[in-house]
Amino acid sequence: MQGRIIFQPLFECSLALALFTAGAQAQTPLPGADLERLVQRVALYPDPLLAQVFTAATYSDQIPDAAKWADEHHYLTSAALVAAISSDHVPWDPSVQALLGFPSVLGMMADDLKWTGQLGNAVLVQKSDVMLAVQRLRHKAWEFGYLRGDAHITVSNGVYIEILPTRPDYYVVPAYDPAVVFAAPKPGFVVGTAVSLGYGVSLGPALQSLGWARIHMTWDAGGWYIRDRLWGRTWANRATYVHPSRPQEAAKRVETHELIARSAKEKEEARLGHPRAEEEHHHR
Repeated sequence: MQGRIIFQPLFECSLALALFTAGAQAQTPLPGADLERLVQRVALYPDPLLAQVFTAATYSDQIPDAAKWADEHHYLTSAALVAAISSDHVPWDPSVQALLGFPSVLGMMADDLKWTGQLGNAVLVQKSDVMLAVQRLRHKAWEFGYLRGDAHITVSNGVYIEILPTRPDYYVVPAYDPAVVFAAPKPGFVVGTAVSLGYGVSLGPALQSLGWARIHMTWDAGGWYIRDRLWGRTWANRATYVHPSRPQEAAKRVETHELIARSAKEKEEARLGHPRAEEEHHHR
């Protein structure tokens, strides 16, 4: 009996290790065409926003709760939003917290959680391939005339196409149909109408503290930096990795604000890329 007591934990540990190893090997890389289909809905996002989406997607289990929180607190902006995130002790990864000011983006990720999980897994397994897929799509959109800068974004066309906000405190969320912008335009189609850059989010000094300062992609090296620190989570270290910028674990989550979900009209305006115009909400 005593021998069985000693053996059983050892057997369970060996089994757990075997299962973990098998799980780590189960995620196989995707071919380039599949990666392009996976990233096409976000490939034209400004680089810093894209980096936050890629990072947050690797925490796909946190997205539904975060999207719900962002939707119900969408009427809070700037310092009030940051204060709410702090006072509510939200427990999510900093990349997920950074998107709380973008309820439309989190909502898109939550509405298609299968896609979000697949994107996150691809980022963990083959991050540089994911970034190359984005570049291939951007070059197609540029070649066909759909991708151009405006008052809100600058587009640098070179070996790597960078898309950056013209103002560091204002981010547009491009709205477009991937079936249109990554294919040659049909005769008579006005390419200038294919990408809407009307919907944007203001990031004041307070929101910069959520990780929007000093974030940039290194396209040639296949990675990105958040707060000037390289983000290095992979499939192998996903259970233990902690980015250097991660704050201390928050206390137990609480709710201290009135919950007011976005209206159907507000959601539709964001989906279509129309300028953000908050409806009047009577809240405390």
